[in-house]
Order: sequence, then C-alpha cells, then structure tokens
Amino acid sequence: MVIIIGLSLKMKISAKIVSQIYYQILRIREIESRISKEYTEWKMRCPVHLSIGQESVAAPLSVLFKNKKYEVLSGHRAHAHYLGKGGNLFKLISEIMGKSTGCSGGRGGSMHLIDKDVGFLLSTAIVANSIPVAAGVALSKKIKKEKGLALVFFGDGAIEEGVFYETINFSIIKNLPIIFICENNKYSVYSNLDVRQPKNRKIHKMVEKIGIKSVFSNGLNAIEIYQKFLYAKNYVERKNKPIFLEINTYRYLEHCGPFDDDNLKYRPKKEIDFWKKNDPLTFLEKKYDKILNKKKINNYKNKISNEINLSFNKAKRSKYPKSSIKDKEIYA
Repeated sequence: MVIIIGLSLKMKISAKIVSQIYYQILRIREIESRISKEYTEWKMRCPVHLSIGQESVAAPLSVLFKNKKYEVLSGHRAHAHYLGKGGNLFKLISEIMGKSTGCSGGRGGSMHLIDKDVGFLLSTAIVANSIPVAAGVALSKKIKKEKGLALVFFGDGAIEEGVFYETINFSIIKNLPIIFICENNKYSVYSNLDVRQPKNRKIHKMVEKIGIKSVFSNGLNAIEIYQKFLYAKNYVERKNKPIFLEINTYRYLEHCGPFDDDNLKYRPKKEIDFWKKNDPLTFLEKKYDKILNKKKINNYKNKISNEINLSFNKAKRSKYPKSSIKDKEIYA
C-alpha cells in the first residue's frame, strides 16, 4: 500500500512490490550472467557492457513506468534498462548475436537498442549522447500536451560532459517532464571519481545548485530506489518540472566485456568485497525473508531459466540480416 500526501511519501511496501522488484533484479542478473557465460562461444561479437551488480536501478521500471507514455533512453550499459522497461529478451539476445530478429534488426548490437512498442526509444554508445535527445522527447511531449515523461539513464562519467549541463539548464528553463538518472558506479572505465572530479563532491548536491530538484538513493537497497523513483515520478507529473536522481551503485565485471578484471587492481579489493557482500539480491532476501522464501526464489529461478534457454536457442536458430537492407532506417 502506498499513501501519497502531496509530494511526501509515507509508504508501507506490499509483499507484491517486494516480490516484483526482487524478480526483476534476479531476472536481469541471470540474463546478464548467461550472456557473460556464452560470450566466449563467439556467437556474440559486438562489445557488451553488462550491468551485473547494478540491476536494482532498472528494476522499478517494470513496476512504475511500464506504460508506453513513459519513454526511456539509455547509454552504452543498457541491457538492464531495456529488460526492465519490458523489452523482449529474445529480441535482445538476437540483437547481440547480430540476427535479423533483433530489436534493431541485428545491425545495432548491444549498445544500440530500440523497442518503441514498450517505450524504449534508444541506447547509444557515445557518453552523454542520449541526454539531450531525452530533453527533446520531453519537449515534444510538452508541446503536444501528451501524458507521460522521459527517463534518461547515464553514468557518472556523463556528468563530465558539457552537454549534461546544457541539457539540465534547458530542462529547468522549459520545465520539461523528465527524470535524469545518474548511475554512479564510481568508475569511468579504469578511472575512479577521485582522479576525474573534485574530492568529496556529492554529484546530486552539485547538480541541485544549478536549480533542479535532486534526490539521492542508496543503490544497495532496491526498495529505497523504488521509493525514490515513485517520488520522482509524482514530482514531475504534479509539479511539471524536471528532477535529477543519483543512485549509488557498483558493477562487478569489467567495464566492457564478459569477464572479471580484478587482476588489473584498479579497484581496491576491500571495496569490491564490500559491494559483493551487500549484493542487492542478498539484501532483499535478508530484509524480506518472510516474503522471499526459498521455495519462491527457486520457482523464480526455474521460470527465468526456462525463459533464457528458449530465447537463446531461438536466437541461435535465427537468420542474419540480408545485405540488401544494410541502409534501411539508417540516419545521419
């Protein structure tokens, strides 16, 4: 049950919400783990940026923003957002394998996903590139007086791009219906925040000084993230203003690729151990043990495993796109 008084939220989270959020995190985790495992079979040749460890950020999409009027845009690490928004798993795997049955016809690969049927507009390989596009989507909604809003996901590295500040400024001035979501996993490839941004900077505090409402969420607690997303959704829809959300999170695998890169030692072992010890799935299992019992979790795993097996097998049997359509729907 959720009681909303103005824009302050007094929540009693239902067992249904807890189960839905947990299921989505587990589903994304299992799918990404399978991609990591099968990548070495050479069926997938495009670069992949996996979200293992960061699944909690995308999980609320399936609960709060499933309607097509809520349109999502993302960056290079987009699988979780696509799946959370309701994107088709078979189409995702097909796209990564370069098959014609992929969501982008097999020509976009992992970093260029699109599925307008569920309101997932695009993902892009260029850091911060989707941010101004999201503002354009939000502006279009405002001009046309359409319901809904735009959500754009990006990493902490995008905060260092000029277009981020320009878009935030434009969105404030125009009162655009948009939620900016920064997934702060503390690293841009191999460089941590300390060598890229001023020490002790709080990103959400800095962005708030520009003049936009800003909210922070602990990425270890998926239910807290859900609550902050619900707050953001209501804020934008009631105030008709943009909002910025920073979520503290962490990726387990290498920046780009299916493997563990801890041997490079650019991340302290103590830091890695902390995040893995406080894994989002483990956190929910402990906090809501009466809801998430072993029987329920095993049922979820079996259901997800069957879905993954069917999708991978079907994608492997699918055909590659014909060379005659190489220029179709390509824009510059």
